[in-house]
Amino acid sequence: MNSTPISNYINTLFPQFEPALRTKLIEEVTIKHFKAGEHLMQTGQYFRSTVLIVEGRVKLYREGTDGNEFFMYYLQPGEACALSMICAAKQESSKIMGKAIEDSTILMVPIALMDDLMKQYPSWYYFVMETYRARFEELLQVIDGIAFNGLDERLSFYLQKQAEQLETNQLNLTHQEIASDLNSSREVISRLLKKMEQKGEIKLFRNYIELKK
Repeated sequence: MNSTPISNYINTLFPQFEPALRTKLIEEVTIKHFKAGEHLMQTGQYFRSTVLIVEGRVKLYREGTDGNEFFMYYLQPGEACALSMICAAKQESSKIMGKAIEDSTILMVPIALMDDLMKQYPSWYYFVMETYRARFEELLQVIDGIAFNGLDERLSFYLQKQAEQLETNQLNLTHQEIASDLNSSREVISRLLKKMEQKGEIKLFRNYIELKK
């Protein structure tokens, strides 16, 4: 079990927070660990805290009545879940699912603090506003991809985005994982990946996909 102190996470990942805010968070937040595949949030759940990601990677998605997933975006260390902030502040239940796709560590900020943090600490206010803006832009990209781009373009953009976020050209993604994120079938994704390989854009291996620079 990772024993990194909360203070190290906050001071390292959130240097934009003013010292008084960092001190406040160190005193008030709690830490939780999630194994890969575990859910942080589920549809219908009420939030007692909003979450700050400090280790790992979390996938946010909608789940249909038939069990299909609609991928929204990923959260990485130093980022917060805007939807958990909104639901926590308004005491509404979650409309989304959140799942750790790697072993992840989360800082839980109690909802009782939210109003005071917004009023008393300018850096928290701007962090929340930037979180809303960033997540909104990511959702716009998803909508644009569905409305204006073919699946081949969406697949290419998805792989490039993954490479940027993970800072590697070798992506440990299965064809089924990609299909779920893009709301397609494994067969269709496999066919499009093969076409990308034939064009020299990627190289397919048994356990990973390599993007060509």
